[in-house]
Amino acid sequence: MWVALGAILTVALLAAFADWITRPPPLPGYAAVREAWKPSEAWLYDRHGRLIDSARVDFARRRLAWTPLDDIARPVRDTLVVAEDRRFENHSGVDTLALAGSLRDRVRGQRARGASTLTMQLAGYLAPSLAAPGARGPLDKLRQMRAAWALERAWSKDEILEGYLNLAGFRGEAQGIGAAALGLFGKTPAALSADDAALLVALLPNPQARADQVARRACRLARAEACSRFAGAAASMLGPTRSLALDPGLAPHLSARMLTTPGLRVTSTLDARIQRLAATALARQLIGLGGTRARDGAVVVIDNASGDVLAYVGGVGGASTAPQVDGANSYRQAGSTLKPFLYAQAIERGYLTPASILDDSPVQLDTASGLYVPQNYDRAFKGPVSARTALAGSLNVPAVRTLLLTGVDAFRDRLWDTGYRGLVEDGQYYGFSLALGSAEVTLLEQAAAYRALANGGRWSPLRLSADAPREASRKVTSPQAAWLVGDMLADPAARAASFGLDSALRLPFWAAVKTGTSKGMRDNWCVGYTPRFTVAVWVGNLEGDPMRAVSGTSGAAPVWRDVMLALGDGGTPARPEGIETRPISFAGAIEQPRREYFLAGTGQAVLTAAPPAARRPRITSPVSGSVYALDPDIPPARQRLAIGVSGEVAGHRLWLDRRDLGAADAGPLILAGPGPHLIRLTDPAGRTIDQVRFTMR
Repeated sequence: MWVALGAILTVALLAAFADWITRPPPLPGYAAVREAWKPSEAWLYDRHGRLIDSARVDFARRRLAWTPLDDIARPVRDTLVVAEDRRFENHSGVDTLALAGSLRDRVRGQRARGASTLTMQLAGYLAPSLAAPGARGPLDKLRQMRAAWALERAWSKDEILEGYLNLAGFRGEAQGIGAAALGLFGKTPAALSADDAALLVALLPNPQARADQVARRACRLARAEACSRFAGAAASMLGPTRSLALDPGLAPHLSARMLTTPGLRVTSTLDARIQRLAATALARQLIGLGGTRARDGAVVVIDNASGDVLAYVGGVGGASTAPQVDGANSYRQAGSTLKPFLYAQAIERGYLTPASILDDSPVQLDTASGLYVPQNYDRAFKGPVSARTALAGSLNVPAVRTLLLTGVDAFRDRLWDTGYRGLVEDGQYYGFSLALGSAEVTLLEQAAAYRALANGGRWSPLRLSADAPREASRKVTSPQAAWLVGDMLADPAARAASFGLDSALRLPFWAAVKTGTSKGMRDNWCVGYTPRFTVAVWVGNLEGDPMRAVSGTSGAAPVWRDVMLALGDGGTPARPEGIETRPISFAGAIEQPRREYFLAGTGQAVLTAAPPAARRPRITSPVSGSVYALDPDIPPARQRLAIGVSGEVAGHRLWLDRRDLGAADAGPLILAGPGPHLIRLTDPAGRTIDQVRFTMR
């Protein structure tokens, strides 16, 4: 009895050991595999659910979304079963007939045929230890067989076939039927033909096989009499890799910004139609300019009511030398595009009205870093002009004079409140040049700030994704000041002296618009709005080199115009309470009589420039800090320097160093020797009221 008991125990132990040594690892269920599937791509959709772009996020392998069996062409499924597991529908995971044939071939010393079923191969994909290199011994085969039987009990035949086609590696880094179909044929799995199926399945035994080897195997699988067509098809299939994307590639820069997780599907606020027309308008303009004049550009379109970004074009490639850089979110010098916010602040505080007279004449301002001498774009001066003309015509000197009224720090703070987050320094860092846009801004910041003007001076963040929160707006400018500035920017007559009556800025409907060009001609802006939409355009070179032969209305403005015309008439903004209107005229015919708008209680009927007696006497020439060089070939008497003064200077005198030059209004000419010199202007009481230093060499 003890012998029998020992034998039974021995058999039990051997059975337990055999069970343990051949036990496969636990395999996940079909639902768990699908849930864990992570494509290497992520997808961006527009507000209507249309696919507009995608981006690869996972670079370990290349695979697309899981493809259901019903979305795979029938020839692929049939060809796969015939080639890899012809008794797939009849066995329970292990093809015993194929296994017996393989053993027979081994006994005879012949090359053994493959006996692994699709189920066994799928088990290897799910548990890589089952298909590890060198795992071809009897025990390994038993583990694979047991895993296949377990799979057949838990998965249906269709689920096994679907899982295999999604997990199989076909060529290079392409994993799954989705990536293989698009990468090798440029098709979806549902569009594959019978020949495509034969070529794909022919890759499975050796994904890195040569084209001629794949063609021969595909011909056998297709049972074709003429195999010549497969040679060309295999060479084409294994040629340059096709794009693994069916999307139109409309927003590559935004997709790179928003698509950060494999398998992510983001519904953006973009509208595919508006995105396409904005990209087309920008591409057409850059082609017209040519790569030698300007290579890059960006466009942003905003829905004013919601703050949704309807178009986000960070660039269009073409002649760009930095196509991956996002032009819509890159910091660039603002140029004159900040002036509307300066004038709005001055009007809001009562320092100016649209009819106020500003002096567009030479001015020099002492700063910590030296003398600041602003110039207009055309390097000419127009004398006394109204604030309306100064803003609409983008005159620089009146803007600097306006900044003297508001203060640099106050203006910098206003810009910060309006969403310009690149202004991280205090106002003194930027100085008087802040009026002319020396700060760096992004196109998105520009669009959000101008949208605030369109919305009566209320600012809120823009929205790029459909699930982004809608934040409450906050007041940054009074509704009256915002409306007045918008009316000034929409006035074609006011900008006629600078831009002409029929420039790209003039539309057949109401639109407020401002252009800007940065220092050194590196950036060209055009930002404007209707009551419904805000459109912001930037044109320049992302590498920072200057543009060539591009003006304020020939660079970004044509793109702005094309997009605005496509969007259509947005109506006319309603005039807020607290605005009055009255006819005005200008003394001395500075400008033509017109009907003007004012903050309630600030209207004037007649406006005039300040008389000379009201101006502070000062020296206008030479400019303080100037250096002059005497030419030895010209007689010294012909190299005298004229001294210019302004203001009411009757009774005032000029002094060169300690020498009295006489009456200030006599316009003396001086001949100063080499070295530094000081010119002083004194009042009738002998007090110095202005002085400049210059050097002769």
